[in-house]
Amino acid sequence: MQKRVFLQITAALAAAGAFASAQAQTTPIKFQLDWRFEGPAALFLLPAAKGYFKDAKLDVTVDAGNGSGGAVQRVASGAYQIGFADLAALMEFHANNPDAPNKPVAVMMVYNNTPASVMALKKSGIKSPADLNGKKLGAPVFDAGRRAFPIFAKANNVSSVQWTSMDPPLRETMLMRGDVDAITGFTFTSLLNLEARGAKADEVVILPYADYGVKLYGNVIIASPQIIKDNPGAVKAFLQAFAKGAKEVMAKPEAAIEYVKQRDGIINVALETRRLKLAIDTVINSPDARAEGFGQANPGRMSLMASQVSDAFATKTRVNPEAVWNGSFLPSQAELNVLPAKK
Repeated sequence: MQKRVFLQITAALAAAGAFASAQAQTTPIKFQLDWRFEGPAALFLLPAAKGYFKDAKLDVTVDAGNGSGGAVQRVASGAYQIGFADLAALMEFHANNPDAPNKPVAVMMVYNNTPASVMALKKSGIKSPADLNGKKLGAPVFDAGRRAFPIFAKANNVSSVQWTSMDPPLRETMLMRGDVDAITGFTFTSLLNLEARGAKADEVVILPYADYGVKLYGNVIIASPQIIKDNPGAVKAFLQAFAKGAKEVMAKPEAAIEYVKQRDGIINVALETRRLKLAIDTVINSPDARAEGFGQANPGRMSLMASQVSDAFATKTRVNPEAVWNGSFLPSQAELNVLPAKK
């Protein structure tokens, strides 16, 4: 009897030890989004909800954000290990904080093209960049499109515009009211916001930066130097699980929105499905992304962007393209084969 009890206790202790060991092997990761729980957040929420991160021995918490600058700062502070942010915002942080001890690094390209564009209403008479000369443009001061506008202006010989600043929720309202002639913003955000305010899609003129000589990269997954140094395997595992989830999101965006709704029950499902599809079609599965390969960055294009951002953002030091990008954690080519076939 005593022997049986002893064996039972030994088995229980062994099981508890195995469980504790399994728990110890799971790496907790706090992940910072660039923005609210909107359509594109499905790229991260689906693999989290379906257990792909868990299968990779990662315990990932996904938090909503309030802009790329904030995402970069939070990963730099060590509060978050991995995040999602505009590459230009990351470059600006590096160049303006050369002595910062923890400068985050881009480890995977997600938006191969900047989603930024200039948008106007057709009735304004604006049809091309040349029509912007002398016009009044509006955007929040930290808007990615506004920050990069000098690059767009230089590429298209736009010499004189007047800027009006406002909080993000007022941007599209002010365009509809005629307070400004045009706005800058992410296409998949501002176009849908304009429609929500009564504009019809065919009444809006869109001048995407990527179509007018501005080959800036968009959003990237960023990692803290700490996790890269202490646990490089976790970074690689995160990117593998993300790529698996991203493939599913792009194959069935309608189904993927359900995972966004789980995090924010009051979203407009139809609107966010459209936003996700717009993001996929314009900046994720773009011609440039198909040419370069999902997740990858072209060194020449990266160097050009570093130079352009240094000039347009008037940074304290020049951006070093090699310091902001580390592609060594990218999954295999087969795992990165996630883009849908061209329609």
